[in-house]
Amino acid sequence: MLIGLPKEIKDNENRAGMTPGAVQALIKRGHQVLVQSGAGEGSSLSDEEYRSAGAKIVPYEEDAWAAQMVVKVKEPVASEYQFLRQELILFTYLHLASNKPLTDALLASGTTGIAYETVQTRTGQLPLLTPMSEVAGRMATQVGATYLQKTHGGRGVLIGGVPGVAPANVAILGGGIVGTNAARVAVGLGAHVTVLDVSHARLKYLDDIYRGQLQTRISDEYNIEDVIYEADLVIGAVLIPGGRAPWLITRNMLPNMYKGSVIVDVAVDQGGCVETTRATTHSNPTYEIDGVVHYCVANMPGAVPRTSTFALNNQTAVYTLRLANEGLDAVRKDPALQYGLNTYHGLVTYPAVAEAFGLEYTDPMQALRS
Repeated sequence: MLIGLPKEIKDNENRAGMTPGAVQALIKRGHQVLVQSGAGEGSSLSDEEYRSAGAKIVPYEEDAWAAQMVVKVKEPVASEYQFLRQELILFTYLHLASNKPLTDALLASGTTGIAYETVQTRTGQLPLLTPMSEVAGRMATQVGATYLQKTHGGRGVLIGGVPGVAPANVAILGGGIVGTNAARVAVGLGAHVTVLDVSHARLKYLDDIYRGQLQTRISDEYNIEDVIYEADLVIGAVLIPGGRAPWLITRNMLPNMYKGSVIVDVAVDQGGCVETTRATTHSNPTYEIDGVVHYCVANMPGAVPRTSTFALNNQTAVYTLRLANEGLDAVRKDPALQYGLNTYHGLVTYPAVAEAFGLEYTDPMQALRS
């Protein structure tokens, strides 16, 4: 198979869809890889490293997109829609439930869109979402601590406090991979941490492993209000796999929060769990509403691209190789990749995407048979 690796062009997106190691594994199995010049430079990966792995370096994005399968990190932006076509397999993060224009473009072109974030194992794990959730969760506490500084618009609170002065109150909405990693860093920095989740089992797990170092609350409207009104930093870590995140913080709650408090909404890729969330970029990461600082960067791990690129490829490379070896037969054989299939020949094949936009849903296997 001919596989393309274009350079990411989303604002300050410096990750790369494949490492030289992943490319080498494909080459050794008889595949060809086209790497756009500079695709890895944001992650400190040179063209020469890809060339040594066996890739052909091509100068333009259209050259990389001319492949049978394109492997990326982030969803195509508007200028890339022109490269979508029916014979293309696109393997990347898509987050379609919050992106109607891209959904329409994929359906109109007939592109086979396989989304990292919805690949799901029989045990319910999301192996291709997990590594970036780990990065984003740990980053969420770091960036929240930064924007709590007065020089960045925050309350002027040191997240860990000092002897005789209380630490920051950190509220984490969601106890999954993002929330757990955010809690790990927040606890490590000495913050007073509260995690809210709808799952009692998840809260019990966190309570057991942290042994009193953080507090847990069931996530309902009363508890959310009670916690965020006392919080210096709120981290939105809610996930509905492939679907739009629910609003847990509404606009009318913001005036009751501390002036200069910070919200880091990691759920922004799926529309955000805060009503006032709108996607921002690393170039312009924050805005303020009712005195509350919002950090809603839609590609947070892009700020630490080398770590993120290798972490992502640790999980994606095996699926990339499977798709290269078997094409769509890999999807037919692997239920995890069937969950990953979001669009195929103009059909919506992931239920949460169909629900988000009122479109007809087609079962992946039925779509592939047709």
